[in-house]
Amino acid sequence: MQTGADGMGTPQRGGSALSRTADATRAAALASITGWDPVARRRAFLSVCLAPALVFLALAMVYPLFYNVLLSFSDAENGRIREWHYVGLRQYALVFLEPGFWFTFCRTVVWTVVSTGLQAVIGVFLAIILNQHFVRGRSAWRALLLLPWAMPQYITALTWQGMFHGHQGTVNSFLGAAFGLPPVEWLTHPFAAFTAAIAVNVWMGYPFLMIAAFAGLRAVPPSIYESAMLEGATPWQQFTNLTLPLLRSVMLPATVIAIIWNFNSLNVVWLFTNGGEPADSTHILVSYVYKTAFTYYRFGWSAALSVVIFVILFFFVQTFLKVNRWRG
Repeated sequence: MQTGADGMGTPQRGGSALSRTADATRAAALASITGWDPVARRRAFLSVCLAPALVFLALAMVYPLFYNVLLSFSDAENGRIREWHYVGLRQYALVFLEPGFWFTFCRTVVWTVVSTGLQAVIGVFLAIILNQHFVRGRSAWRALLLLPWAMPQYITALTWQGMFHGHQGTVNSFLGAAFGLPPVEWLTHPFAAFTAAIAVNVWMGYPFLMIAAFAGLRAVPPSIYESAMLEGATPWQQFTNLTLPLLRSVMLPATVIAIIWNFNSLNVVWLFTNGGEPADSTHILVSYVYKTAFTYYRFGWSAALSVVIFVILFFFVQTFLKVNRWRG
């Protein structure tokens, strides 16, 4: 506090300006001595910190992707893994000419659409229930409902495999006791095995969309629903006109991630159905790639199919986002 001409204490307003000028002068002097601008020094420091992560990313992702694309143009097989030859687009042509490719592709589409749709419906429904104030112990319920997502997939798939056993499984025991249904051979009939695998995949994946929907609902001000109730809106009208539009920005990216995960869900199919059994009738594309590469050792063909899967996913996600952006 400095004393002005009138003898009263007034703040020195030029102090902050003088301080900024001094800081700028020191920064300019430092830059002239070292040849480094402070902003450039900060960027260089951040670049040095990020360099190890970028190198690891290049080694762990970019190089395998590049090598996979390179392998897809070769005739690499079990006997020619080190002495393969360039064959151009022949492996890609063989992918589309493979008798089982189109059946597996259609099965993968059904798998992805049904799994993602059911996961979204169950996830949003449970999120709405957990968001109600009359529900007691919501934290405990959230932790319990997250268990399918938190448990290791290997243990979960094998546990469900035992539960779907045709003669000793708890699923058939429940269906028989509750509805009087005869035992179903879940793991030996193609349609039953595929249906059971979808059910297991839905059970393992719904918590992700539930958490996304719950986070979106918690961000909605309660006053919006109070105003809707005062205007006479029914619960269904509140859900369709308020809840769903407000959840759109949260659920859209979460749904895209769920689509990618379900499309590439190797663990459930491979572990639950013992590698696509019965008779390779439950394969999706990613499990088909795995079996072709590591059972039949057709490395060039499986590399080409993996590139095709990447292209399919890329264009599907781009189209999905464009359509939803246009509707929005």
